[in-house]
Amino acid sequence: MIPLKDDTPRVHTPFAVILVILANVALHYFLTSLHPRAQEHLYYLLGVVPARFAFPDWAAVAGFPATGALPFLTYMFMHAGWWHLIMNMWMLWIFADNIEDVMGPGRFLLFYLLCGLSALALHMFFNLTSTTPIIGASGAVAGVMGGYVMLYPRGKVLTFIPIIIIPYIVRLPAWLFLGFWFLSQIISGLFE
Repeated sequence: MIPLKDDTPRVHTPFAVILVILANVALHYFLTSLHPRAQEHLYYLLGVVPARFAFPDWAAVAGFPATGALPFLTYMFMHAGWWHLIMNMWMLWIFADNIEDVMGPGRFLLFYLLCGLSALALHMFFNLTSTTPIIGASGAVAGVMGGYVMLYPRGKVLTFIPIIIIPYIVRLPAWLFLGFWFLSQIISGLFE
């Protein structure tokens, strides 16, 4: 399912949303321009490796430098590939403009970061011993989508659903779209 647009018009230009999207694209472009080893190194350095923070003695032996809290912010601006980036940024573009309209740019940025940190905390709670870096804006985007459903419970999303070779376009309630998206994220995470 791919959202095409929502039915809630925005009033202001979403400057903070545009800034977040540009930061994500710029960092991804930079990372993809690097040699694969350097790219992997940065994923481990700037992504969140749960075991690194849960077991600092192990992290020191494994060679992780002390970066403080930096990875807790940078992880949500890094993506595993172009498709991962495009889908997250598209979801953000569809839903976040209305949230920024209500909150204003500064409060929206704070909300976005808090959503990303909350999703990270939940993920780390269930994967504390993981040595795989957590990257991506999916948690922050999920929080924004949840905020959209709370603010616009009757909102609708024009959605493209590819059924084999037949394109099917339907207007879904935002809460239903969010439910399907959340379920797809869980299934995707389980198969990774």
